[in-house]
Formats: sequence, structure tokens, C-alpha cells
Amino acid sequence: MKLLALETANEQCSVSVIDDSQELFFQLDARAKAQTQTILPMIEQATQQLDLAISDLSAIAFSRGPGSFSGVRINAAVTQALAWSNDLPVIPVSTLQALAQAAYRLHGLTQVTAVLDARMSEVYIASYQLNAQGIMQAVDEEQLLNYEQGSAAVKFTVVGSGSPLVQADATTYKEVMATAQDIASIARVAALSENWLNAELALPVYLRDNAWKKIPEQGKA
Repeated sequence: MKLLALETANEQCSVSVIDDSQELFFQLDARAKAQTQTILPMIEQATQQLDLAISDLSAIAFSRGPGSFSGVRINAAVTQALAWSNDLPVIPVSTLQALAQAAYRLHGLTQVTAVLDARMSEVYIASYQLNAQGIMQAVDEEQLLNYEQGSAAVKFTVVGSGSPLVQADATTYKEVMATAQDIASIARVAALSENWLNAELALPVYLRDNAWKKIPEQGKA
């Protein structure tokens, strides 16, 4: 099994390739809003370095949102195009779940409330606990909430860019961000059991249904 994982739903862009047991390739470009320029060259670098064709993959995993509107859209579009043209299945992974997985990878946290700044005085939020397979699993639903509602929804240690927006003094884990490594870790379990979807179902999840109308109001895409 070989799996390509893509993450552009945040400000940064990263690509990972894994097999059943290890990471074969990882690259991160932390420059803000560079996803459109970097995602395809990074994928090409991965395939060249590993002497691997896209059609040799078992599946493509991607961060499906919620997150940056343009970043989520790029991730879904690239995934769908590659999967469709190479007859591959896809594995959508929640950006919030990936953030929780990053908190475990980086800091060993096993219970977290993942919070992303959604702009317009709102946050994306959901809580997660580590399971026996070492994967963060949701204990509640992903939500788009205002700051007061988000504060009331916190169950565990808050992590992510929205942390201080729901708890004023919660800055310790504000800088935690998911990468393709976290997408890959979550997707590996699904891939090993062939729990995946057809390419046409590589769809973004925004939570904010009319996000496209509000981009000018957000200050950031």
C-alpha cells in the first residue's frame, strides 16, 4: 500500500507519501498562500524521488476542511483531478481531526479541542480523543460558532489558531498546525481497510455554506 496525502487547508502546503508502516516522503512549504504555486511541484518531486507513478498509489488522502476557503478548494480540486485521471479512490480527512492528530504528534496530547480561526468573529471547533490505534477520533460534531459559543463548547485542552479566541489565556498550543503527515497517519488506517471513496466524492467541507460570498469580508481567504 502506498498513499499520497495532501494538506493545503491551512496557510501552508505539505505533501506526504507513506506505505503500510513508514513515511517515504514529506515536504512542507510554510509560506502563506503559496499553495497554488507549490502543491503540484511538490507532488512531482515526491513521485520522482520515489520513482513512483501516481497510478501506482493505492489512494489519495486530503484535508477536506473546514479551513481556509481557497486552501480547502485547492486541496479538493487537485485530489479529485489526480484521483479521477488515475482511477484512484480518495480518503477525505477533517482538518480539525488532523489538527488534533498534530497535537498528539508534537506534544503527546491525547484529549484536545481543536479550534481554528474562521474569521468574522467565528471559529471552527470540535473535540477529539486518542483511540487504541493512536488516532484522534471525534467525540462531538464539527461546528462553526461565535467566540462565546465556542468557549462553551470547549471540552479539553484547546489547540490551534483559534485557541485564544475561545480562551483568552490559551496560547500554549496556538501555533500547532496540521501537516500532510497528520493527514497520512489518519488515512493509513482507512486505507488498510479500504475505507475510501470514489474520486467524484473528493469534496470540500466549508461549514460556512455561503463562504464564497464572504471572502472579501474575511481579510483572508
